[in-house]
Amino acid sequence: GNNHMKEENYGAAVDCYSRAIELDPNNAVYYCNRAAAQSKLNNYSEAIKDCERAIAIDPKYSKAYGRMGLALTSVNKYEEAVTSYQKALDLDPENDSYKSNLKIAEQKLRDMSSPTGTGLSFDMASLINNPAFISMAASLMQNPQVQQLMSGMMSNAIGGPAAGVGGLSDLSSLIHAGQQFAQQIQQQNPELIEQLRNHVRSRSFSGSTEEHS
Repeated sequence: GNNHMKEENYGAAVDCYSRAIELDPNNAVYYCNRAAAQSKLNNYSEAIKDCERAIAIDPKYSKAYGRMGLALTSVNKYEEAVTSYQKALDLDPENDSYKSNLKIAEQKLRDMSSPTGTGLSFDMASLINNPAFISMAASLMQNPQVQQLMSGMMSNAIGGPAAGVGGLSDLSSLIHAGQQFAQQIQQQNPELIEQLRNHVRSRSFSGSTEEHS
């Protein structure tokens, strides 16, 4: 299973850890390692279950709490993720990955709680410096529909009512125009959107090294 993890054969790793669990069902490490493989396959609910099984066997297994935090963060359960990372840090106070991932989960929880929060924060510097994004933006700006959208957004932002009930409808129009603009980007270059998501994901989730025991 560990060798398969190194070679990124995550499905095969899950199979091997499952066989190991059949032979030794009380080994917390096997469940925790299978959780890591499941997370790599985006099977986060299965990963969370395996972490819970590992913790049931060994309540002081810090890595199981850390891995559960990663899986919970991946399914936007930030409050539970914060609790998991805090427990991991209680057991392993010097672990830097738990500290950084706890901060990320806490920030995402704050973003979700904020009235203006979106729960998603792109690295704008990387986005602006991305040649593919610059090229796509230049291409999009030549599109009459996009020019019309941008014109509408700017007029709403600058020329709209300054206060009163009308301000709310203007804000709503601005948000709607932004959503249309995002959809246009998605249609023009879905690969770039996926690259950006992966970029955010890779920056957000660190410290997922597998335990080789």
